Amino acid sequence: MKKTELVHLHMLLAQFKKYCEAKGFDCDFKKYKELSISPLQVHLSLEEHERAIFVLTLALLAATKPLPEADMEEACSCMLANFYVPSLPVLTV
Repeated sequence: MKKTELVHLHMLLAQFKKYCEAKGFDCDFKKYKELSISPLQVHLSLEEHERAIFVLTLALLAATKPLPEADMEEACSCMLANFYVPSLPVLTV
């Protein structure tokens, strides 16, 4: 994966982290915060962003695992509504 793609993924996960915190989910992001790696720090290495994504993903999984299915659907639909997918040009042959 390219660095720009990893930074984008890091940003999406950080938005989901904010959502979980705002909804009052039982979240433990202590290990992620200890890394002090923000998705806005694009000057950091690819490996540093990979590490942050890994730690953040584990924390998010732990926070969302006990959620009832209805709450999980709400969280997912909220994230998908904020997910930007650029339209691809149509190739003609």
